[in-house]
Formats: sequence, C-alpha cells, structure tokens
Amino acid sequence: MTTDQAPLPASAVKPEPPRKRRRRLRVGIVLGLAHLLGMFSSFDALMSTRTSQGAIAWIVSLNSFPVVAGPAYWVFGRTKFNGYISIRKELDRTHDEQIKALVDGVRPFMHDFGPEWDAAEAGEGLAKLPFLSGNTVELLIDGVATFDSIFAGIDAAEEYVLVQFYIVRDDGLGRELSAHLIERARAGVQVWFLYDEIGSKDPHRSYGAALTQAGVNFRPFHSTRGSGNHFQLNFRNHRKIVVVDGHVGWVGGHNVGDEYVGRDPEAPLWRDTHMRLEGPAVLELQLSFLEDWHWAAEELLSLPWDPWSPAGGEAIVLILPSGPADRFETASLMYQQAIHSARERIWIASPYFVPDEGVVSS
Repeated sequence: MTTDQAPLPASAVKPEPPRKRRRRLRVGIVLGLAHLLGMFSSFDALMSTRTSQGAIAWIVSLNSFPVVAGPAYWVFGRTKFNGYISIRKELDRTHDEQIKALVDGVRPFMHDFGPEWDAAEAGEGLAKLPFLSGNTVELLIDGVATFDSIFAGIDAAEEYVLVQFYIVRDDGLGRELSAHLIERARAGVQVWFLYDEIGSKDPHRSYGAALTQAGVNFRPFHSTRGSGNHFQLNFRNHRKIVVVDGHVGWVGGHNVGDEYVGRDPEAPLWRDTHMRLEGPAVLELQLSFLEDWHWAAEELLSLPWDPWSPAGGEAIVLILPSGPADRFETASLMYQQAIHSARERIWIASPYFVPDEGVVSS
C-alpha cells in the first residue's frame, strides 16, 4: 500500500536569500567574463605566439581553465615587447651616422665564407650583423677567471666602460665590481651600467647611490616600461656584457653574485662560461648595449666606432643579439641552422636551454 504525498504549497517553499542570489549572479558574471577573456586571449595567442607548441598549449589552457590561464597569459604569455621594437627602429634612424660609421669601419674585417657554407649567410641574416675577422678570443672557464679578467679590463679603461648584467647582487662580488667602476669613474672614465630589475630585484639603494654619486650612469632595464608592459614579468634583459673602450669585451653566462665565484656556502658550485673578446666584433656588442640603453634611459649615447684588431687576431666572430623584439626565434633558429650544417661533429655544452621568447640575450 502506498500513499501519495501532496506537494507543498508555494507559500511553504523557503525563498532563496537575496544575498545568496546576488553572490550566485556575481559568480556567473565572473565565469562568463573569464570565458570571454579566455576566448579573446586564445585568438591573441594564435596570432602572436611564435611556436606552434606554445600556441596550442595556451589555446587549450585558455579555453579549459580561463579563470587561471587568462590572467597568467597576459602576465607571462605574450611575446610582443610593446615599444621596444619601435625604439629599435627609431635608433636605426637617429643613429644612422653612427651605424654607418660602424659599417664603414668594420668593412675591411667582414669575412666572406663563400657559397659553400650557407650557414654563415643565414647567421648574418638572423643577427642583421656581419661575421668579422681580426679578433682574439679567450675562453674563461669559471667565475674566478671571468671576473679577474673583467676587473683587469675595467682597470685599464681609458675612455668608457659599458656594463650590463641580468643579476647584480649587493654582496662581496657585487661590491668589488662597484669599487672598480667607481675608481674608473673618479678617474674621468665614463661608465654606463645597466641591470635587469627583475633578475636583480633592484639592488640595495646604497649600492646604486654609491655608484651614482661617483658619476656612474646606473639604470634598470625597465622591462615593464611602455604601453601594455606593466605586468610583463617575462620580459627581462638576460644579457651579460662588458665593453671597454670599444676594443675589448666580455660576454657569457656569469652574473654578478658570490655564488658565481664559489663564495656562497649555501649555494651549490656554479659552473658557467664566459668569453673575453678583443677586436672589431666588440663593436657589435657595443651596438647591442646601445639599443638597450636607449630603451631603458631614453638616451642616445654617442660612442666611437673605430674598429681595433689586435696582433695575431685570427678569430672570426658573429654577435647574435636575440629577444622578444625579434620577429622569429632568433637564437633557436641559429642553433638549428648550425646543427643542420654540421658535417663532422656536434658539441653541445649547456646545463639548460632557455627559449628566447621574452628573453633578451646575446
């Protein structure tokens, strides 16, 4: 035997509290906006991401998890460095005379590999710079050798020093670098020092104040400067460059910190490599610094462009600056072209590989 239960009258149904209805409405609106943002962002990722793998990953994430992936994309995902490209074009126009002087000066050192090695032509096309002969190259196998060489070079500077690092710490090594630069600045040598504020986490105020007081031009890269770049934490300047008088330069993997010279007991032994370069190719390093300083300080430096070739200089060198202002993945394409052109062997010595999307490096 069954009994049917009569439905409750409408007056007996407890209505949903207004506060709960408003909360549910707000959640629905937020989710709807998140899906719209995800859809819009996926179109942007499709058109702007430079690799198919990256585009697919972002599109799937943006449409599957828009609440998380949407904000993440606009902070970390975009590869367009707004303003930096136009600054470089402006530099080409306003520094036309300096660039012409550079090209004319290094013309005798431009190396022609001939038609049998098309990798050279591809490399020059990616770098927009020529291979230059007449250089000497010294491999610096660890941090101690690197900074001993850099400090000696700074101490010998007569006209100017250009310094650029991703990480600059206010520790023992950082203060050593500061002391060498301050001594040269007080001796009348012009010093320009560029650091990345994300990698360095803005050096302690006293560190920068001491440099500035001595006459050193000390500036952050300002990767968040420019329309649409305020939240772009992935745009950082990863270069590690020192240039002395346009004749001698250093480039490689070491930053400025005690861990890079084995002085930090809490850090593992750091293994990296740097290179000391002397000759005409140093001017290509100088041009790279010039572009970055123009972006960071909105200042056009007037530097000499007279090439220097040391006795016994036989090395052929190409400097390949890369970064998010490039139309293509410049560094990756250079690696691929070099590998495809190999005839006998391929040596790869790198603890990790960093795609050049969002990273400015040399």
